[in-house]
Amino acid sequence: MSDTDWRKLLAPLPELFLDRLQQLWGEEAPRWACALWQRPHVGFRINPLLAPSEQEVLAELEGAGISVFAVPWLAGAYRVSPTDRDALLASEPYRKGWLYVQNLSSMLPVEALDPEPEDRVLDLCAAPGGKTLQLAARVRSPAQVLAVEKVRARYYKLRANLMRFGASQVRTRCMDGRVAGRLWPGAFARVLVDAPCSSEARFRPEDPETYRYWSLPKVHAWARLGAALLESGLQALQPGGRLVFATCTFAPEENEAVLAAVLERQGPVVELEPISWPFPNQQPGLLSWRGRRFPEAVRLATRVLPTPEMEGFFVAVLRKRAPVGRKKGRR
Repeated sequence: MSDTDWRKLLAPLPELFLDRLQQLWGEEAPRWACALWQRPHVGFRINPLLAPSEQEVLAELEGAGISVFAVPWLAGAYRVSPTDRDALLASEPYRKGWLYVQNLSSMLPVEALDPEPEDRVLDLCAAPGGKTLQLAARVRSPAQVLAVEKVRARYYKLRANLMRFGASQVRTRCMDGRVAGRLWPGAFARVLVDAPCSSEARFRPEDPETYRYWSLPKVHAWARLGAALLESGLQALQPGGRLVFATCTFAPEENEAVLAAVLERQGPVVELEPISWPFPNQQPGLLSWRGRRFPEAVRLATRVLPTPEMEGFFVAVLRKRAPVGRKKGRR
């Protein structure tokens, strides 16, 4: 497919956004951009908090005539074709909370965080709750997880999902995650910062609501928020602990630039760790963007490239080597 062809397919999307995709992906732009107009497959996880067994869930779905495909690189994860979406959402396992519908890429941050059963975990931007439920299933007791959400309507959605899917013991707070580090310095072994962002990976040309408010000033505003949340999460992380920073945007300003700023401010206190995923649609973090150079360590982050099965995503793992403080004079 030529450059002209893929841009025609995505023509309703902002022209500046398409220019940026071309700069990001170069000759590979037609390959990855096509996923933005194709109907996405539907991913889901078996919910061990409620499901009697994985086999029983799959048997019920098969009995309902739904073709289910296992995800070979992630235990308990499956997908169905777009044509089976409605049947999946109408199925008994879904109604009973035995499965949770979630894009496969969205499952990666918790896998990268890899909490131990005894860990105290902070989910700093938790709504609507999919990753919180993953975390609750990984630790010894859901009460070891603290889920924070600032927006009140989204907070109630989070609470409703935790109740429905068997994680009512998860502790929740409706508050601004940017103050979490000051409230609970060094209190958590694992911290997840799935930062609010411009959500570029979820743009669909047939749905103007997905991209109606996109602009470069908003990209920069989301980047500032992401950086503040990352610093707060690092403050809340205990020395030796692990933090995962993730977004569902392609914008380097919200991804590599945020990591670079934290590395430059914190120096040897924080380090990035490598990530290894057994699927081909990925690339390392960028080392430069529009004239700005990033530290070599930023390449240890992972850009998940979009396919019909997986949305675009950005995931980085950080290890805290010592207490993180704010520089004098910063507010």
